[in-house]
Amino acid sequence: MTGKNIVGIIFSNAYDECIPELTGLRTMGSVPFACRYRLIDFPLSNMVNAGIEKVGVITKANYQSLMDHLGTGKPWDLSRKTGGLFLLPPFLTADANGNGDKLESLKGIKDFVSRSTEEYVILSDSNSIFNVDIEELMDFHTEKNADITIAYKHGIAPKLNDTLVMKLDGYKKINYVAVNPQIDGEVDYSLNLMLMKKSLLERLMNEAVSLNHTDFGADIIQKNVSKLNMFGFPLKGYARTIDSIQTYFKANMDLLDTENCAHLFNSERPIYTKIKDDMPATYGLSSSIKNSLVANGCIIEGEVENSIIFRDVRIEKGAVVKNSIIMQESFIAQGTSLNNAIIDKNVVITPNKTLSGAENYPIYVGKGIVV
Repeated sequence: MTGKNIVGIIFSNAYDECIPELTGLRTMGSVPFACRYRLIDFPLSNMVNAGIEKVGVITKANYQSLMDHLGTGKPWDLSRKTGGLFLLPPFLTADANGNGDKLESLKGIKDFVSRSTEEYVILSDSNSIFNVDIEELMDFHTEKNADITIAYKHGIAPKLNDTLVMKLDGYKKINYVAVNPQIDGEVDYSLNLMLMKKSLLERLMNEAVSLNHTDFGADIIQKNVSKLNMFGFPLKGYARTIDSIQTYFKANMDLLDTENCAHLFNSERPIYTKIKDDMPATYGLSSSIKNSLVANGCIIEGEVENSIIFRDVRIEKGAVVKNSIIMQESFIAQGTSLNNAIIDKNVVITPNKTLSGAENYPIYVGKGIVV
């Protein structure tokens, strides 16, 4: 098996409802992350690093920013005459408002799947952040003679309405799947990265549709766990699934740990994103920067500590930003104090304001707001 024989499918709107603060005007896939990236950059980069040359991105609502970010797919080498990047727009189903299940989404792109000539398909969400060697996953799938291979992580399961919790034997064969069980402690949970033959996916979809089933996790995976050879592929290194504004905040802050950052931004498997030429960050004589990530184009004259600063942010002299995320082109005026805050794009914080949240409950200021 090679990447050229796999078609990738990414669900850009899956779990939008988990972080409505950030997805009110954008998809989950286009949520900004780590100074200069969008969440969709991670599954998309994982696929192209494995040689996958055809990727379909399912959209439903609020996808203008996603289209602006992806463009023709050139930063991911997916601007091609054959294959390449396909934006699959809203489909005409009973639930076209963006809240449908993955099975409903796949029904809407049935023609795209059937016309693809690749033998295999790999499915991925946009709300899980990790850097995976898909070539290693492909080898694992072949070695195990698997029907379906699911990437998983051991830890505290995310609080999603369809989280798949699995039990595996010593050979990594999945013997049991529970959908969103109420279990305390660490478990083996799916990262919703799944590899299978395209023909198998089509058959399972057709069976589910004929029986009027609507839940991908329960009706495709759980129902067939005893009928098919399903194996779990353990993910190495850093991984986090976003299920709330708190986990989004934590995922960004995790990158201030150099070990996490090195795992996620692996030079052997780069994470690609839309390129924007800009000047380097400029630091004033009175500025103080500690344990922070600062993107290009910023002008920092104040104090920044334990924070994630996106492109073209300006922080004036006398402003103090701690434990916060400041997104692109926002302005923090003199005398302002921010702590445990998420500041969306194009926000203006006027002089002498104090905004403070808690580590578990960061304060959020929406896009374009003047405070």
